[in-house]
Formats: sequence, structure tokens, C-alpha cells
Amino acid sequence: MEVREVALAAGESYELTLAGRGARGYVWTWQVTGDEDAVSVSEAAPATERPLPGASLERTYVVRGRCPGGRARIRFAQIRPPYPQEAPYDEFVLEVEVTAG
Repeated sequence: MEVREVALAAGESYELTLAGRGARGYVWTWQVTGDEDAVSVSEAAPATERPLPGASLERTYVVRGRCPGGRARIRFAQIRPPYPQEAPYDEFVLEVEVTAG
């Protein structure tokens, strides 16, 4: 599991790209802990190119700083929804500190 730390000013965004395994049934989920209101997370629009069948697609997520002075931990987990008891295939943790700018 990779852990990365970033500092964002309020209103500033950070793009995180993660390898996808959708052809194998995996999706990325995320959970925000700590100061949950300090950040927002959304998935960026996918590329318009048509991938080859079975190819892995990268997923890009946009993390935006919202409340100065906040600290949040975002845990991304790559799971297969039909099998919630399975351990995640991959995990990534993003530690975010939001500054006044």
C-alpha cells in the first residue's frame, strides 16, 4: 500500500491517477477520515478514447481542499463489489493537509 502526503490550499485541487482493473470486476472506492469536510473527492471524466477489449483503464480522482486548517486521510481501495469479504486487490492512502493558501 502506497501512502502519499500532499498540502493543498483551500480551493486547490490534486489529481490522483490509479490503475484500473475493471475487466476483472474491480472498482476503486474511497473513504475520507479525519476532518471529512476539509476535502472533497470526485472521479474525473474518463478519456473519450475507446480502449482495447480487456485493457486496464486508469481512473483519475480529483481531491479538492475545502477548509483551511483541516487534515484528512483518504483511503482508496480496489475491490470487487460482488465479493465484499475479499481483501482489496490494491490500496492507496492520501494524507491531505489544507492550508490557508
